[in-house]
Order: sequence, then C-alpha cells, then structure tokens
Amino acid sequence: MAGPRNISVSEASRPVLPRHAKLKYDETRKVWVILAPERVLAPDEIAVEVLQLCNGERSVGDIADALAVKYAAPREAILADVIVMLQDLADKGFLTEAREKTS
Repeated sequence: MAGPRNISVSEASRPVLPRHAKLKYDETRKVWVILAPERVLAPDEIAVEVLQLCNGERSVGDIADALAVKYAAPREAILADVIVMLQDLADKGFLTEAREKTS
C-alpha cells in the first residue's frame, strides 16, 4: 500500500519538506511559496519562518525554542501553534519527517 507518508507532528518530530516540494521566493508576486507538482501554497510570514527552520535536523522542540527566544514569547504557546501549523501542512502533503540516516 504505497501512499503519502502521513506523519503525526510532535515536539520530537524532525520535519522537512518532501523531495517533491520546494520553498521558494516568488519575485513576481513578492511572496514565499511552496512549489509541489501541480500545487502551489503561499504560506503566511510566520509559516515561512517556521518552514525555513525545518531542515530535517531540528526537532519541533528546537524550532519552538528558537522562536521563543527570538520573539520573547512563552515556549509552550509557540510549541502548540507550531505543531498545529506543521500538522496542517503534513496533512496536505507539504511536510514529511526526516528519516534516520543509516550508515
């Protein structure tokens, strides 16, 4: 049964854009977009900032830590918002979880 790898985002998740999706700045429209086959998503500024931190190495907890420091905001509130946002993107197929590297 080959299908999209739906993930359940948690604090320990290490999210990354799947190979078929790219986060790019659209010079014409002056907005960030996620480009995927036959689909384009224009995330808001906060989502873009979170997505730029999703490199497959940082955990969702690490991302929340960085944003809490940057915005001097409560980590728990940021963590909850980041999980909801990333889960929404994962459910739409715009996010996956980094696989463990095997040697």
